Amino acid sequence: MDQYSERLSRMDSCAVSDALDKLGLSGSVTGILRVSTDRRIAGRVLTVKLDRAEGRNSTRHLCTAAIEATIAAKMRGVAGAIIEGPARDIDESRQLDFPVFARTITGRTARGRIVEVSTGAPVVVGDVIVNSGDYVIADGSSVVFVAQADIGRVVDAAELIVRRESLMAQALRDGKRASEVMGANYEHMLKK
Repeated sequence: MDQYSERLSRMDSCAVSDALDKLGLSGSVTGILRVSTDRRIAGRVLTVKLDRAEGRNSTRHLCTAAIEATIAAKMRGVAGAIIEGPARDIDESRQLDFPVFARTITGRTARGRIVEVSTGAPVVVGDVIVNSGDYVIADGSSVVFVAQADIGRVVDAAELIVRRESLMAQALRDGKRASEVMGANYEHMLKK
């Protein structure tokens, strides 16, 4: 795990989304839910683009190129899957404690309906263009992508937000009023 993946794994998606907002960047996706485990994921992205079959046939099972390209990572433990669409085999994913994030779930097979178009090419998730090598953090709140070129400054900003939120929580535990703590800190920490 590289340093940015490690740093992302110590925070939540809301802090990263707030950091993107603070920096004027996009990357937070709405409507993709955690469907298989309670685990969060953080790390580098490997994209797989699928499309409707519409007369195209494939003898290869979906996403096998991605699996082959990441066999070493699989042996160390692939973090999870994020699907812009429905996912299936959720019970098996739960048994394996494998995190899956998807728009919805289905029992319908993709055979004859969906084909793999490419591995490693840009994809669109929600309204975010995602490239292989970008970063992602996904948990019960959200799925948030960070472009590889922006990861350093986004993680720095997110860590600052996490520290400030921790200090705010401590102030509340110390007896300060919520209106005082939130008004003095929270609304101002996301300003550009």
